[in-house]
Amino acid sequence: MNAHDGAQTPPGRVVMLVDNGVQGDSRVQKSAESMAALGWEVVLLGIRQSNSVELEWRIGGASVRLLPVARPMGVHPSQFRRSWRRPLAYPTGRTAAHQVAAARARRAEWSHRRAMLKATGRSAPVDLLGRVVVRLGRDVARATELWARFRARELTRLRAAQNDPDNALTRAYIRFWQTVSGRRSWRRLDPGLWDYELAFGPVIDRLKPDIIHANDFRMAGVGARATLRARLAGRRTRMVWDAHEFVAGVQPRADNPRWLPAQVAYTDEHVRLADAVVTVSPTLAQMLKHTHDLPTLPEVVLNAPDTGRPADSADEPLPDIRAMCGIDDETPLLVYCGGVNARRGLDTMIEALPALPGVHVGFITVRPGVNNAASDALVDLAAERGVADRVHLLPYVPHWQVSAFLAPADAGVIPLHHQPNHEIALITKFFEFSHARLPIVVSDVRTMAETVAETGQGEVFEAQNQVDYLRAVRAVLDDPKKYRAAYDTPGLLDSWSWPAQAANLDRVYRKLLDP
Repeated sequence: MNAHDGAQTPPGRVVMLVDNGVQGDSRVQKSAESMAALGWEVVLLGIRQSNSVELEWRIGGASVRLLPVARPMGVHPSQFRRSWRRPLAYPTGRTAAHQVAAARARRAEWSHRRAMLKATGRSAPVDLLGRVVVRLGRDVARATELWARFRARELTRLRAAQNDPDNALTRAYIRFWQTVSGRRSWRRLDPGLWDYELAFGPVIDRLKPDIIHANDFRMAGVGARATLRARLAGRRTRMVWDAHEFVAGVQPRADNPRWLPAQVAYTDEHVRLADAVVTVSPTLAQMLKHTHDLPTLPEVVLNAPDTGRPADSADEPLPDIRAMCGIDDETPLLVYCGGVNARRGLDTMIEALPALPGVHVGFITVRPGVNNAASDALVDLAAERGVADRVHLLPYVPHWQVSAFLAPADAGVIPLHHQPNHEIALITKFFEFSHARLPIVVSDVRTMAETVAETGQGEVFEAQNQVDYLRAVRAVLDDPKKYRAAYDTPGLLDSWSWPAQAANLDRVYRKLLDP
């Protein structure tokens, strides 16, 4: 059907699934909006974290629904029973804190009785008997408190061992279930994955989709199971798995060594049931095909920006990034946009500022300075280095404004550390910087470094190397026209735009429903 044939029946109903609140995920927002614009009936299901009431709104022609997800399965079964590792430990929960507090209260009560006995001044025989009783009560209370504190410490030691990836028994537990159950081991290692199924499954079934578009690894199982249920009911439902990253390369959770092996097993079990796989880069496509033994190479849908304003968006003025930083047009400005954490190398940008007099840095990140410990740490580091007046935390702007918002800067910086998923993708900010026609300073993470070296749009520096970072920044600031000229290459920015990627996704959908 033509995208403008609004009166005709949509080619099909697409239910998109994502394990977040949608607002901060530009890829799923663009996917939902663009597929609706191309004629599909789109319902995007996400998660509402803070409320038990479902929330609804629209992105263009797509409907968005945030579902409350209870977490009863998110607590590992070991939390409910005693462990033979520490049999005297209290069970998990508030038991330990309550028992310790109760023992302290009993001890305080006996101390109070002793004080009262002294204050009343009773006759000698009564006083002697009372003192014996009080002393005995205090001794018992003290022993009870020591016992309670011991059992509480045993619980702390038990949890530390269970959450220690280097603990021999913890490793043995993980290895046992991987050996016995293989891809099904996630049921033991992270039963909390069932919580997504229980929240999303009934809603998907009621929507009766033609296509289920499952974003990222947590939704892979939800989508696969819903697809099988639909086929059992006689419908020709098809599933698309959209792999945003390489699951085995995700940073392990420091407090739960079972988590990552569970996600890997969960993904490997379910992605084999997908009718089509799409992903964010050619490098990741090859890795997914090899890792999961996929029959065909996944289609690439780049995280390219959509610079066009949505038809139903408010007429929002474009913020002035330099005015927000309090600087004029001549002041050098380096920018970064995206999430903040230690592995993204943002401290490199701040540590270099004393050697870059007059240069300012703008971090465009979610909720800057508001209950954001990672961003606050950057501010503290800037103060320690004496450059706080040249570091600016700025809020996100709508995704269609990002490139235009960044364009007045002098260079975009991507200082990622070497991590598996940093090596394999052309990330969203790379394309946003490109459409802003900014010279890019990127660390030597594989895919982006190779692309920058090929196009000539920026400089590559050795990750976490302060001296090499300074060299790269000075190079782009000294001759920005040299690097901006790369964007004049015919077709380069067009191929890196969302309309071209949306056409790829639309083609995948239509091929799946072709009789």
